[in-house]
Amino acid sequence: SYQTEEVGGSFVPVNTVNSNTVPVYGIERVEVLKDGASAIYGADAVAGVVNHVLATDYQGFRVRARYGWYDRLDRKPINLDFAWGSRFNGDRTRLSVMGSRQSRDRVRADEDPRWLQGDLREFLAEGSPWKGDTRLRNTSANSLYGQFDLVASASRVGLRNRLTDSAGEFEVFPAGDPRCEWALNAQVCGAVDGNGTQRHSLNELRDLSAELDRWTLFAFLNHDFNNGLESFSELMIYRSDTNLRRHASASFSSVKLRVGAENYYNPFGPCGSPNRLPESLLPDVPCEGLELTIDNYRFAELPRIVDNSGQVFRLLQGLRGSAGEWDWEGAVLYSKATRDDVTRNRVSNTLMAEALRDSTPAAYNPFSAGVDSNLERALVDVYRDNEMSLSMVDFQLHRDRLWNMPAGPVGFAGGLELRRESFEDDRDPRLDGTIAFTDFEGDTFPFVSDVVNSSPTPDNSGSRNVASVFAEFHVPAFESVDVQAAIRYENFSDVGSTVVGKLAAGWRPHAAILVRASWSEAFRAPNLVTVNETLVARQNTRNDYACVYAANAGGDPDQDTLDCRNSVQRTAQGSAALKPERSDNASVGIVLEPLDGISFTLDFWSIEKTDTIGLFGEENHTALDALLRIQHGTGNCSALQANPAVVRAAVEDAEVAAIYQAAGICPAGDILRINDRYANLDTRTLKGFDTSVSFGFEVAAGEFNIRYSASFLDTFDQEPGGDAALLLAAKAAGAIPASIPVRGFDDLIQRSGNQKQKHNVRVSWRKGALAASLSGVRIGKMYQESLTLDCDDAPAAVQCADEIGLRWWLAPMTTLNATVGYTLQRGSADFHTRFGVRNLTDERAPLADRYFGYLADAHQDYGRSFYLDFRYTKN
Repeated sequence: SYQTEEVGGSFVPVNTVNSNTVPVYGIERVEVLKDGASAIYGADAVAGVVNHVLATDYQGFRVRARYGWYDRLDRKPINLDFAWGSRFNGDRTRLSVMGSRQSRDRVRADEDPRWLQGDLREFLAEGSPWKGDTRLRNTSANSLYGQFDLVASASRVGLRNRLTDSAGEFEVFPAGDPRCEWALNAQVCGAVDGNGTQRHSLNELRDLSAELDRWTLFAFLNHDFNNGLESFSELMIYRSDTNLRRHASASFSSVKLRVGAENYYNPFGPCGSPNRLPESLLPDVPCEGLELTIDNYRFAELPRIVDNSGQVFRLLQGLRGSAGEWDWEGAVLYSKATRDDVTRNRVSNTLMAEALRDSTPAAYNPFSAGVDSNLERALVDVYRDNEMSLSMVDFQLHRDRLWNMPAGPVGFAGGLELRRESFEDDRDPRLDGTIAFTDFEGDTFPFVSDVVNSSPTPDNSGSRNVASVFAEFHVPAFESVDVQAAIRYENFSDVGSTVVGKLAAGWRPHAAILVRASWSEAFRAPNLVTVNETLVARQNTRNDYACVYAANAGGDPDQDTLDCRNSVQRTAQGSAALKPERSDNASVGIVLEPLDGISFTLDFWSIEKTDTIGLFGEENHTALDALLRIQHGTGNCSALQANPAVVRAAVEDAEVAAIYQAAGICPAGDILRINDRYANLDTRTLKGFDTSVSFGFEVAAGEFNIRYSASFLDTFDQEPGGDAALLLAAKAAGAIPASIPVRGFDDLIQRSGNQKQKHNVRVSWRKGALAASLSGVRIGKMYQESLTLDCDDAPAAVQCADEIGLRWWLAPMTTLNATVGYTLQRGSADFHTRFGVRNLTDERAPLADRYFGYLADAHQDYGRSFYLDFRYTKN
């Protein structure tokens, strides 16, 4: 499957494996290879490999039921897992079946005040320098109380500075609001534009986590033939269904809708309309009525509801056997994953445009605060169907003794692999351009879709063939030194070929000491999406840093007039010119086992990757635009050399233009779109070390086992080049404020989600039928770059470096888990029950500038939860 990962300054599609397809009760063991393994496993094994080894020959029966609940949530997850296996035909045929079922309730934003409240500033301590910072105000200027602009001249129709401002704009507020200047109807009132927008919390009807139901089933059939051959077959079927409520839709600034003069609810509608304002307020408004352009409006009557159904089918058939001293194995695999996504309560631009020009009571009413607005006539369901498939055949041979050396035999493994990967992404006709919307300005596809708040997305597909040959040698160089050498050749039908190698060694100078080291090359081809994707637009909420600079320097720090955080359309396009990513990996470590049951490990590692595939990013583009505008000043704005990737609307509001002029830069209109492109970025370097200590002992009180492990990230650096280097140099020189971030480049240590340290500890105890454990995880501190303050805004008592600014630090987070269990044995059957508590101390995630108030990439904020396990095993 695919998910997105922030690489550079924005999110790019990356391959991902859905590990939920693996049944928990089917896992025999998990193997973790912590160094690069492309030479053995293939292209994507850049930083290591996790192998889930399943119990393909399980005998017996076991079942587990788990019920959970939370302190502060309505969620009550239920899990059911089983495994069964038996032998037939004199033990020559073995059948194993295992599966799991999981269901869980949704987590709603209204279950916690911090999740529900979009404006996070109220959770800050008094005196915090961020107390008035609008970046923590994650509410939207688009609400059911919109802003409306007269299409006609306000002075010509006698409304200038009476019901509208000089530009013909007025705002709508809840009836009874102190900002009301004239009555409109029972639900809302009107006021001249400039009284402050009625903001909307996007989380009112929103979910943090979806309602889920999923199950997976694995079956293994092994059979020994009389001639020494063994057949092995695998079948996997998986399905998941989720339901998620998302925030409601608002029109893009580049795709505005208009209220027709004839609209039944238009307060400036035709004479005789029951909703036309009193004639005393409309001295010169003609009897045919006035047309209005809608601004800052959201169809917030209903949330978007996303139903997603995913299926995976996997079938494998293989044979293995021996020929002399050689063992061999070959298999054929076919796997297909599909996802059917339907989003309900979407608004059609075409249907809404019709509803806004309806002269009957069935018209859409944007002046009702969502009460009986007739929204349903413009609602549509929008689908996305995605399919990925993998077909593969491979053949492997291995021999324990290829030839003899003084220290022992040389082992060998090798083989070949042929595979075909493909994907298809089918979008709804209202998204892919089949049904296009043309607004009153004449805009057409590909920049306008027929779905409000959705970017146009053409259908997309692609495939590739890959051929691989690999070889691996185990060489006992000396009595105490073993060497592993591997090499792999891969040829991709669309991006060329590569050869990667690996060399690793282990030296045991003493039975209790192992010194290990490895060097390897790794290779990751551009995935099918980044190569084949046609022009695709994505809508993301982003900061416009030219606007932010103007607001802060031009006298509008609270953004009462400007609105600098909006939904921005980013366009990107796949490129066959992308080069594969390559990396050099190195590690060195030591393992000490001084006594039985006691071990200590320490491993240092580094990864240096070139040609990392990423994007420059929307906010980086707006930061570059701000820099160029600052450098240009206010002279000759008609010849402004701004960032051409940032496409803006014209500036029509004199008050907005004045703020930009006061800041010393040329006025900038709303962003219509940002053009970006997948590119090979400069070198990315990661370095760190891992350590662990484990020991166990038995005393009269019982058997104890203690394990501690930790990971430390010392270097995480994305080398900047081109425009990124220009931005960083300008920031260091003070040409742009420290509060404007350069996302995804330079030193990434401790930036959002890149914690420097992570610690795990577990203490377990067992005595007879009783067992208990206490474990903990500590995630180190990190800072959120997007909240950096300029030193001028920092308290006098706080040290602040001009080139860094004052950073928003997220404190370390420690969570503890505890379990207690009891096992009862009756003959060949075991009955086991366990009670567990997760997040024993009910720790909350550190406050962060995200819609739900925490950094979900690094932390969880669900609080304390409990579960009961019941298990039955019969061998």
